[in-house]
Amino acid sequence: MIPQISYASTAPDLSDNSRYDFFSRVVPSDTYQAQAMVDIVKALKWNYVSTLASEGSYGESGVEAFIQKCREDGGVCVAQSVKIPREPKLGEFDKIIRRLLETSHARAVIIFANEDDIRRVLEAAKRANQTGHFIWMGSDSWGSKISPVLHQEEVAEGSVTILPKRVSVKGFDRYFTSRTLDNNRRNIWFAEFWEENFHCKLSRHALKKGSNIKKCTNRERIGQDSSYEQEGKVQFVIDAVYAMGHALHNMHKSLCPGKVGLCPKMDPVDGVELLKYIRSVNFSGIAGTPVTFNENGDAPGRYDIYQYQIRNSTPEYKVIGQWSDHLHLNIESMHWPGGGNRLPSSICSLPCKPGERKKLVKGIPCCWHCERCDGYQYQLDEFHCKMCRFSERPNENHTSCVPIPIVKLEWSSPWAVVPVFIAIVGIIATLFVVVTFVRYNDTPIVKASGRELSYVLLTGIFLCYATTFLMIAEPDLGTCSLRRIFLGLGMSVSYAALLTKTNRIYRIFEQGKKSVSAPRFISPASQLVITFSLISLQLVGVCIWFIVDPSHSIIDYEDQRTTNPHFARGILKCDISDLSLICLLGYSMLLMVTCTVYAIKTRGVPETFNEAKPIGFTMYTTCIVWLAFIPIFFGTSQSAEKMYIQTTTLTISVSLSASVSLGMLYMPKVYIILFHPEQNVPKRKRSLKAVVTAATMSNKFSQKGSFRPNGEAKSELCENLETQALATKQTYVSYSNHAI
Repeated sequence: MIPQISYASTAPDLSDNSRYDFFSRVVPSDTYQAQAMVDIVKALKWNYVSTLASEGSYGESGVEAFIQKCREDGGVCVAQSVKIPREPKLGEFDKIIRRLLETSHARAVIIFANEDDIRRVLEAAKRANQTGHFIWMGSDSWGSKISPVLHQEEVAEGSVTILPKRVSVKGFDRYFTSRTLDNNRRNIWFAEFWEENFHCKLSRHALKKGSNIKKCTNRERIGQDSSYEQEGKVQFVIDAVYAMGHALHNMHKSLCPGKVGLCPKMDPVDGVELLKYIRSVNFSGIAGTPVTFNENGDAPGRYDIYQYQIRNSTPEYKVIGQWSDHLHLNIESMHWPGGGNRLPSSICSLPCKPGERKKLVKGIPCCWHCERCDGYQYQLDEFHCKMCRFSERPNENHTSCVPIPIVKLEWSSPWAVVPVFIAIVGIIATLFVVVTFVRYNDTPIVKASGRELSYVLLTGIFLCYATTFLMIAEPDLGTCSLRRIFLGLGMSVSYAALLTKTNRIYRIFEQGKKSVSAPRFISPASQLVITFSLISLQLVGVCIWFIVDPSHSIIDYEDQRTTNPHFARGILKCDISDLSLICLLGYSMLLMVTCTVYAIKTRGVPETFNEAKPIGFTMYTTCIVWLAFIPIFFGTSQSAEKMYIQTTTLTISVSLSASVSLGMLYMPKVYIILFHPEQNVPKRKRSLKAVVTAATMSNKFSQKGSFRPNGEAKSELCENLETQALATKQTYVSYSNHAI
């Protein structure tokens, strides 16, 4: 086997040692060229390209190497691979351009083709009016040659080409341009070159009549009578010859030391042995670059990168970078169609906006659809969205999560101003009544009101108003604990006192129907014991609640977790659910209903002897208030303003209940005390027997009386009693005056 060293073959297949084990080359394999082209594509931020190859080993293997490198490195997708037939039919190149336009986003086209095919592709692109649309990237077959772009300068503008790194060999131009037919007879192909270069014929017999071809005169000179440019492969031809020479020299030194000429060990030369010396050479080539071979016989990949630019109407190939294992590209010096420095795009899909994830198109990793991370999702990475934690929401562009704002009922809020105003007015009024009662504590009207229970009732009314401030204060451990205690306590105190009063009235007059003896437990001390017993049940329930479930504040993110996360809020509140609130107020409601029942039962008692009617009207009005409260409170459970509406509704309902009791039961008394003191005098006391007898007789004769609007029958006896008692048009007679 005879080793070979090539100066021009770049096909990747030749690197296969199992098939071409005696083949070496001083030019790099197209595998390196493919890697360089992939690196250029990435540097220009392209990820979607098409390939175009001439049918044959060079074109097909070059494109295959490029596609393989794209797969290995990732980040670049091939939209389509188009092949140019060896013998293209008429219109074939127009068809190729139309096919490339099917994937119009792939503006970059990688070309591994011969010069003629490149030229015809450019012509077809020009005919299709696609000048400036395609960005061509040519392999070393295009390099820096003029012939592919001749008369196609505008279509080729901006094209990036690659060429193995080389330099012009000094002295070769002088030597070659001095060659003539006389001094270069040893080259048997030189005469043919002479005829081709000068467009003449050396033999007169070769001339045809009527043709414009002239006879060569031998006075023509290369570079003067014809254009001349040093062939780019001259450097590699010289390096290939020197590589073989170095290998033979080293082999001779090793096998024939000190001998001149061939020794028996080199006669004949063993090809296997010579291959070892070829693969081990390492010398500086004619261009000053090292000449070496790897285990596959390939030379290192070193490339110059060119761009075809038109500046000031002058086209030229300009070096814009180099590649030698790594890419060095001067993007700032690049010039694109239209005279701009802005990089053209060759991408399948635009980058997704912040907060959007990529949904890849099946089978094409460089193409995707952008889907926004909606709702409470944020962009975890470029391909995934993830839900924020329950206490967080996505930021404006859904790239991260931020804490959900915490809200509470502020003192300055309109939802708080109205309840607070009512509470302040109520507290002032309650304190005014208390001060009035304390100052006139020993007057008949205060005594007739039942001083002990009145003060208890006023305390409950005060607590009802004070609850407003607890409901609006910022929830914390202390506030939430006080809410549990006082939210139901104020109402329990009020209705326990009223229930005790109405029950006392009811028992007195029921007892009067049977006997003239007084019923038990109607003394002030007994009334207080009954009242506080009823109140203690509320406190016991609250204590049990504290033991089972200690009080604390919570942040409720569910209540205002809106569809649009921008409006989501966390509500700082106490751990009192709607069910807990029902249980907390349930006992007070039970007392209120029971008190209302007694008020209805005592509606027939003559108004001369008791204050059952004011209590009755108080309880009727209170029931109406709370019947209105229930649908408002629970009907707004799905509202975005639930916290504000429910808190305001609850506080106003409690305050209105207290206001009704204060207004109907105590304001008339205060009015008489302050503005009609003449009515606040003691009356003639009658025994309990007389009072009960009068009440009993009133009921017995009720059938003879006319019915009043409230259903109470008024007897003649009662009329006489009222006339006697109200001789001075007084409107108030108490139990105390009758020693009840």
